[in-house]
Amino acid sequence: MNSIFSSITQLFKPAKPIQAGVYHFQSPTTAKNQYRLHLRVAADGEGLLIINASTILHLNQSATEYAYHFVKETPPEEVVRLMTNRYEINRNDARSDFIDLKQKIRTLLETPDLDPVSFLDISREDPYAGAAAAPYRLDCAITYQLPEKSHPDFAPVKRVDRELSTEEWEKIINRSWRAGIPHLIFTGGEPTIREDLIDLIICAENNGQVTGLLTDGYKLINDKFRNELLQSGLDHLLFVLSPTDIASWGALRSVLDEDIHTTVHITIKSEITANLPQILAKLKEFGANAISISVSAPSDPKLTQALSNAQTLIAESGIPLKWDIPVPYSEHNPISIELETNQELPSGTGKAWFYVEPDGDVLPAQGINQVLGNLLDDDWEGIWHQSPKE
Repeated sequence: MNSIFSSITQLFKPAKPIQAGVYHFQSPTTAKNQYRLHLRVAADGEGLLIINASTILHLNQSATEYAYHFVKETPPEEVVRLMTNRYEINRNDARSDFIDLKQKIRTLLETPDLDPVSFLDISREDPYAGAAAAPYRLDCAITYQLPEKSHPDFAPVKRVDRELSTEEWEKIINRSWRAGIPHLIFTGGEPTIREDLIDLIICAENNGQVTGLLTDGYKLINDKFRNELLQSGLDHLLFVLSPTDIASWGALRSVLDEDIHTTVHITIKSEITANLPQILAKLKEFGANAISISVSAPSDPKLTQALSNAQTLIAESGIPLKWDIPVPYSEHNPISIELETNQELPSGTGKAWFYVEPDGDVLPAQGINQVLGNLLDDDWEGIWHQSPKE
């Protein structure tokens, strides 16, 4: 598929992009395998293809056009004719590229436990590059409440005067979809404390958005709740593991037995550094799909060295390592470890993702306490243009 993603970009006169917008396809009710596609086309012609509200492909302009014709059910020979004329490529290459894209989409449809954003060997544009019209992900802190056993200082409850109602969160979810945001992660606090969590996931699922949940996992031990959560359309889990707690391992085992992509988060503290090799080996044995790591005290050189060692061990294990997902307030407290204003912002901050607090205030990312506006009250364009892009 190199001609789609690479060689076309070398043309001296790029074709005018197709019309920006969101395009939808639902498989016929008679089809053996039911699926739906949402294609978000930006003004610059690049796109996001959302497959079954569970996986996202970032596509450049030419790949977006092939996906557009797939969604619109354009006859293959008409696609070949249009792409040949627009990009001055030969008919065989155009036909091969279109067939290749369709085959890869069908492979994604048939592959369980996919990473919600990157999968297989499809070449994509860097999702943080270029001038996007909206972030790719919204991290929704629907509550700052924590379980009773947690230390009250671990969540910044004093930052917000109130929590939004179910109806207000649904308004934000729907507004984010209209703005073109395809991916939501529900976080906190501990989001499973809110009784309307499943309702909010269903709201996003009905839009066609990809949904993730960051949780300590203890409530997922309950079979009834876990089944209801999975039936809601939730696409992936970010499981906050407490490595010294047998119950946490038990909850993780019950989750990994299910058909859902699960990233396990570990906060590296002094009491677990000596056991990191055994912990990571156990995660591999359990079948974790990916691992996320952070440290409880970034200024501690011993912990930063342990972080580096863990990174090497994870690479050797073959388990994907994720750096660009939110971390739990209950373990890695950005209120006590705030970023300095002159510190380089993490890649993607305020561009690839935003963070929404329980009262609707928008931050560039968790722990960067620069309020850009409120998603209930303020104009979206004003919020977006305030965000740091460099």
